[in-house]
Amino acid sequence: MKYLHALPALALAEVMGGCSGTEAPDSPRPNIIVIMTDDMGYSDPGCYGGEIKTPNIDLLAENGIRFTQMYNCARSCPSRASLLTGKYPHQVGLARNGQNLTMDAPTIAEVLREAGYRTGMAGKWHLSRTKALPVKEDQLKWLAHQTDSGVFAPLESYPSNRGFEEHWGVIWGVVDYYDPFSLVHNETAIKEVPEDFYMTDFITEKSVEMIETFSREDDPFFLYVAHTAPHWPLHALPEDIEKYRDTYKDGWDKLRSDRYRRMVEMGLIDSLLYPLPPNSSGKSWDECPDKEKEANHMAAHAAMVDRVDQGIGKILEKLREKGMYDNTLIFFLSDNGASYERGYLPGFDRPGETRDGETIGYDPFVPGPETTWGYIGNAWASAINTPFRFWKKESYEGGACTPFIVHWPAGLKGMENSVNRGVAHVMDILPTCIELAGAEYPVSIHGQQTSPVEGTNLMPLLNKEISTTHDTLYWEHEGGKAIRIGDWKMAALKSQPWELFNLEKNRTETADLSALYPEKIKEMNKLWETWADRVGVPE
Repeated sequence: MKYLHALPALALAEVMGGCSGTEAPDSPRPNIIVIMTDDMGYSDPGCYGGEIKTPNIDLLAENGIRFTQMYNCARSCPSRASLLTGKYPHQVGLARNGQNLTMDAPTIAEVLREAGYRTGMAGKWHLSRTKALPVKEDQLKWLAHQTDSGVFAPLESYPSNRGFEEHWGVIWGVVDYYDPFSLVHNETAIKEVPEDFYMTDFITEKSVEMIETFSREDDPFFLYVAHTAPHWPLHALPEDIEKYRDTYKDGWDKLRSDRYRRMVEMGLIDSLLYPLPPNSSGKSWDECPDKEKEANHMAAHAAMVDRVDQGIGKILEKLREKGMYDNTLIFFLSDNGASYERGYLPGFDRPGETRDGETIGYDPFVPGPETTWGYIGNAWASAINTPFRFWKKESYEGGACTPFIVHWPAGLKGMENSVNRGVAHVMDILPTCIELAGAEYPVSIHGQQTSPVEGTNLMPLLNKEISTTHDTLYWEHEGGKAIRIGDWKMAALKSQPWELFNLEKNRTETADLSALYPEKIKEMNKLWETWADRVGVPE
C-alpha cells in the first residue's frame, strides 16, 4: 500500500492523554475491539431500557459512554461496509446486499495491520458477492450441506484477504446457528461442526482464542467480533429461552411502555423531546390471535441477545486475565434496528432441511431448535426499537439509530457512566482507529487509487469539544432514504413523499413539518439528490 500521511506524534499524544510537544505518547497504543450485533433492537440492552439480562453490556456502559445519536446505514451489509471503510456504502460496492466490498477501499484491518497491529475477526462477513445456484433444488441441498458446490464467494473478497490475519466465521449473512452454511477459517471451508455447536458461542470462543494468541506479543491488536445474533432464524439454546419463558406474555404494547418508562427514569431520554409513537406495525396486542406463540418468539430473541452478552463477559474476562482490559478500546453497536421480516420460505439463503434431512418448520409455535425457522415480525420489532418509529431497512430513527457504547478505562477516565448526545455515524470508527493507532491512510491499495474517507475522528466528540462529527448525513437503501442537516431531518419510505422533522424538538419523528416548510423540503431534497449522484445511488 502507498500512504498519504502519518498522524503527527503531537496529535496522537493529545488524543491518548500523553505528553505534549513532539515526544512520543506515554501510553501505548490501545487494543481495539468492535463488537457488532445483528438486528438488535435499540432498547434491547438493559442500559438502554431493556428487560433482557445484559450485565456485561451494562458494565461497558457503566464504565464507559452511551450514545443516543449514533447512526448506522439501516441494513446489515451497508452498515458493515461503512464501518470497516469509513465511507458511505454506495461508494464501496454495498449500495445493496450481497455484493463485494470494492478493492479500492481499505478496511480498518488493512490499515492497522500495516501500522503494526495484529488483526482478527470472528463472525459474519456478508461483504462478498453471494450468488445462488441456477437450480433452486441444488441451492437448497447446498444450504443444507447435502452437496458441495464450491466456494461461497470470490476468495479475494474474503476477510482473510482484506486485512484480517485470522477469520473464523461465515461469508454469507443468514445462518443455521447449529450448523451454519458458509462457515470458514480464512479461505478453508469448515465442512462439519460438533454436535454441541452454537454460532454465538463459536464467535465468542474464537474471539477469546485470538486475544490469547495476541497477548503473547507486544504488538496491539484489532479484533472485529461480528455476531450473527439476534438475526433470524430464532435459534436459541433451551437454557437461555427458559429465562424468558413468561417474560413476554403481556405483549408488545406493555413491553414498549415499560421500556419507554425505564429510559425516561434513567435519564436516557426526555418525554417531551421523545414522545412515544404508536407501534409502527399498527397491531394491537389485545387483538393478537396468537399471544402464546408470539410470546415464544420474543423469548427466543431475548435468549439470543442474552447469549451474546454472556460471550462479551468471557471476552472481558480474558482481557482482565491478560492485563489488557484497561488499554483496550471497545466499541459496541448494532448494524441496524430490529428486523420486521417474517414469512420468508426456503430459498437463496434459507434451507428447507437440516444436514440429516429433517424438515425445517417455517411457522413454529415454539422457535429455538434447528428444525424451526422463526422471525419476530414487525410488531415486536417496533416495540424493541422503542422509542423510535419503524425498523431495519428504513432510514427513520428506528432503522438507522443504534445503541452505541464506547469503553476504554485508560483513555476515557472521568467519563464513566456518561451519556453523549452528540451526532455520529459508524463511518467515524475507521478514522478514529487510524488516529489512535498512529496509522496512515493509503493513497492506493490493491493497485488502485483510494478516495478520501468520509468519516471523522470521534475523539473530539467523546471529549465534548464538538456536538457532531458531521454537519450533514445521508441515507438510502432499497428506495428508503433520509438526510439530516443539523437538527433537521427528512425521511421517506420507498415511493413515499418526504416527511420533515426537527429532531431538537421531536426526536421520535412524530410531528411531520413538511407542509409547513415546503422550501426546506426543496432545499434538502436538492442536497440529497446531489449526494445520491455523487455516491452512485442506484436508479
